[in-house]
Amino acid sequence: FLSSPGGHQWLPAGLVPHMLAILLAVPSTSCSAMQTLTLRSSKDQMPVVGLGLWKVPRETTADAVVDAIKAGYRHFDCACDYGNEAEVGQGLRRAIAEGLVTREQLWVTTKLWNTYHAPEHVLPALRRSLSDLGLEYVDLFLMHFPLAQRFVPFEVRYPPEWVYDPDAPTPTVELAPVPLASTWAAMEEALPAGLARNIGVCNFNTALLRDLLASATQPPSVLQVELHPYNQQPKLVRFAAQHGIAVTGFSPLGAGSYVELGMAGEQDSALRDPVIQSIAERLGVSAAQVVLRWAVQRGYSVVPKSSRPERLAQNLDLFGFELAPDDLAAIATLDRGKRFNDPGVFSEGMNAFLPIYD
Repeated sequence: FLSSPGGHQWLPAGLVPHMLAILLAVPSTSCSAMQTLTLRSSKDQMPVVGLGLWKVPRETTADAVVDAIKAGYRHFDCACDYGNEAEVGQGLRRAIAEGLVTREQLWVTTKLWNTYHAPEHVLPALRRSLSDLGLEYVDLFLMHFPLAQRFVPFEVRYPPEWVYDPDAPTPTVELAPVPLASTWAAMEEALPAGLARNIGVCNFNTALLRDLLASATQPPSVLQVELHPYNQQPKLVRFAAQHGIAVTGFSPLGAGSYVELGMAGEQDSALRDPVIQSIAERLGVSAAQVVLRWAVQRGYSVVPKSSRPERLAQNLDLFGFELAPDDLAAIATLDRGKRFNDPGVFSEGMNAFLPIYD
């Protein structure tokens, strides 16, 4: 459920037809107040807009975190694999020391990397992230991919990334025979241990979610997947909603982060799409604000990445306008099933083939 500081809730008439039973809250005092998603098990409130920290350079990460907190961000999406959690921790500690925010006002997510799926490695991996972040607990602990890789000890390489041995004659990804249910059972132990307040998964499809729900003692609170106008995944979003799983969309602005990696072209950007541009012009907002507002009105949270102060502020400023039913219908027609973050594609550059989407 979406909620706001005022606690008032309503069902918007223009909600995309495939979404069922998602409530969008209207702030009771200020149209710019941050909305939140209430997680089913803990009842914790996750801000619907966070800052994604993938590909933020280490040397600028701490300042980026402090600047984001000054701009109003409270939700930070981190991961072992991003390689900058120690610097995120530096930024968080500085902001707390300067009185900008308290720990209780923050929402910090981290993710379990693929090399740590064996049950005996799950909590040590989480404790390593907590040590780097300088925190006693995270608000959300996610399984990063439904892929188990061969274990790489911390002292050998951290973060271990995808390739098992970069110095091998033919460097490649080496998998490990670890069932997802075993990994999940070990993640569940983080809750009573006080190391995480909520747990969830990333990059799961409906079949994997269904299987996990059948075996889990603690069902996932959050599903994080790639969501943007060119990859809308309506069935997956609907399935999660029906099972009380909150959804977070990563790469919510689409192609931008992938262009510099050679995984997308400028022509792949939904921000350049005439439909998005027309709506933005009519409403007097940016194309990015249209796309992010569209996501919020679909009922899920987003974690866009930006280091520019004006963009940081823009990406938060989503609650003073609303997309009309016709706008939502027009954006729904843009879906291409275009996925930019697909291990079945990029792993081939690492002498491997790791499809997780059919």
